[in-house]
Amino acid sequence: MKFFTVIFFLATFFLGQDSFSQSSNGKKPNIIIVFIDDMGYGDVSFNNPAVSYTPNFAFLANHGIVLKHFYVSEAVCTASRSSLLTGCYANRVGMGGAIDHKSLIGLNPAETTIAEMLKESGYKTAAYGKWHLGFQKQFLPTSQGFDEFFGIPYSGDMWPNHPENPSYYPPLPLYQNETIIDTVKEQSWFTQKFTEKTIGFIEKNAGNPFFIYLAHPLPHVPLFVSEKFKGATGKGMYADVIHEIDWSIGEIRKALEKNGLEDNTLLIITSDNGPWLAYGNHAGVTAGLREGKGTSWEGGVRTPFVAYWKNKIPEGITSNEAVMSIDILPTLAAISGSSLPAKKIDGVNIAALLTGKRKKLSERPLFFYYNRNDLEAMHWRKWKLYFPHTYRTMLGQVPGGNGMPGKYKNIKMDKMELYDLESDPFETKDVFASQRKVITKMNKMAEAMRKELGDDLTNRKGQANREAGKVQ
Repeated sequence: MKFFTVIFFLATFFLGQDSFSQSSNGKKPNIIIVFIDDMGYGDVSFNNPAVSYTPNFAFLANHGIVLKHFYVSEAVCTASRSSLLTGCYANRVGMGGAIDHKSLIGLNPAETTIAEMLKESGYKTAAYGKWHLGFQKQFLPTSQGFDEFFGIPYSGDMWPNHPENPSYYPPLPLYQNETIIDTVKEQSWFTQKFTEKTIGFIEKNAGNPFFIYLAHPLPHVPLFVSEKFKGATGKGMYADVIHEIDWSIGEIRKALEKNGLEDNTLLIITSDNGPWLAYGNHAGVTAGLREGKGTSWEGGVRTPFVAYWKNKIPEGITSNEAVMSIDILPTLAAISGSSLPAKKIDGVNIAALLTGKRKKLSERPLFFYYNRNDLEAMHWRKWKLYFPHTYRTMLGQVPGGNGMPGKYKNIKMDKMELYDLESDPFETKDVFASQRKVITKMNKMAEAMRKELGDDLTNRKGQANREAGKVQ
């Protein structure tokens, strides 16, 4: 009897992972990922009632699933985007940090992106907004599985109006596919134009399965907002920018509804890292989480996440399971019936969690890198372990404001620290001394990862790192 119970459980588990890869009318599901730049965990009202109400985010939260512990692998632009699109830790694919106009590397075309994976399954694909995975032709979105690209090759502050290094950057190019069609003079049109492009692609491909990667460049500095949304919140420019992004989310959902696609489209919204705290009133908030962008503390790597799929994701679910951006690719493979990449990835399929079929994930560690290949921290069960490293903070510093950054100070952590995220989500009490067994187990996992992917902090060379693409 026990044997048949186990068999039934395993069958239910595995079928539940991908049994919804097609809708009731036999069509593959459409997929839209909105990846927002530098939006903090506390910038949306479903995580933080103290900020300006974000009605469209709130609608999705009330009718979909919110992941309260969604993480990126590194709290910086290029690394975070490479993890999302490949399902790998960024250092596995050689893409740490944030590349700029002088970079001679990009995401290796030999890697398989979400777009390439879905294109093989018959999807039409588009990328709009910020790319930041290499600007040479072989690294652009149209060489990485996207049929269309309209946007900028790297961050909006990498232009001649940079507040600290104006002479370093050339004009910011605007691309249509592989062609530079203009240079960006100002950015108040970004959110609306990229939203219009997204809606146009939805309407053009309503009869085909499609994948859209909308990477909003804002609220990364410099802040810009269209005339329609200036002063809309009464809480300052940053809040107005978030309000316009919230509008964008609402317009996308309306387009899905108008075209009869709402019950056959998975909409995922998250951020590439936490807020850039040095910019003061031009930066977001973490709702109390420690530190921000550019650190492995919770405020840097934990970002807002909501997913909506009418009649597929039950309404109003909140999950505290630890999930990472590396999990998106294998999840989309499952729901689309696509083949996983041939090369090893790091993420796992969380489709059953998103759709309410499972409340718990299998136990596993998650690792956090910053500054290329420095293994700074890891998460396991309710524990977050930090390894000795140097991190930046604005605590005790004069904050920046109105587009000018303040100066960080660096803090050297010379010993390991352990935090219980369940009882101490703001990471205020180091419990390292009282949890020796936990430390031993986590250290063992960390050593296995160092052997596989290396760790510059301990001068370890990995055995499974793959190279970034390089300009010959």
